[in-house]
Amino acid sequence: MGINFLEPFMLNSIDSIMWPLCRVGGFLMAFMVFSAGSVPTRVRALLALTITVCFLPNIPAVRTDIQSFSVLGIVTTISQVVIGAGIGFMTQYLAQCFVLAGQAVAMQTGLGFASLVDPVSGTNAPIIGQFFTVLCTLVFFAVDGHLVFIRLLLLSFETIPIAPGAFTPPGLEAIIFFGATMFQCALSTAFAAICTLLVVNFTFGVMTRAAPQLNVFSMGFAIALIVGMFVLMISLNAFMGNFTIAINTLMSDTCTLMGTSCEGIF
Repeated sequence: MGINFLEPFMLNSIDSIMWPLCRVGGFLMAFMVFSAGSVPTRVRALLALTITVCFLPNIPAVRTDIQSFSVLGIVTTISQVVIGAGIGFMTQYLAQCFVLAGQAVAMQTGLGFASLVDPVSGTNAPIIGQFFTVLCTLVFFAVDGHLVFIRLLLLSFETIPIAPGAFTPPGLEAIIFFGATMFQCALSTAFAAICTLLVVNFTFGVMTRAAPQLNVFSMGFAIALIVGMFVLMISLNAFMGNFTIAINTLMSDTCTLMGTSCEGIF
């Protein structure tokens, strides 16, 4: 009798922790920094559990009509992982903005030969892209972007309650169409270097026609490299402006994803 009496209470207690933990775990699984392969799985799991315990007093009560080990309960679990991963995945767009910008600059300057292993994707990436990624990550943490996203994650439990349903169509569109913003940000960051090196290459083309005996390949590579480094140094002055535009658009689209407004959050 005692076990039968405690069984519903135990199941409800497990549900109140398990489903928020799934959402928080999905968030950290796709978050810009914590999704990297260099972060141990145990550290990520312990951090997810810690955040979930801190969230519990502010999370609305879980529906008692959904059983954990039923079909509806399994759908609810998958839904929570998808919601958390969707919110965390938005930060990947911010990082990829500057990775694409670095790749564009590297290809134009000839620095594409120098590459490092990207700790996030595990693939080789140009060294300028890695430089922009590290700079973007440091600025993101400096402006407390990670704390803002954790707050948005907590707010998502009110705007998207724990239930079998997932995102609404406007929320899914926010994830898809933010890819256009990612390419716009990358182009605006690398635009100065692209235009400058286009002029340099055009100049070497004219020189080749005027003096065919010049070895443009050996001389042009060195000059393009020097000009590219100089333009990259100057274009860093516009980094914060591009970062501000990108992160403001990111926050706005994340709030649209959650079906709420960003006013009063930041």
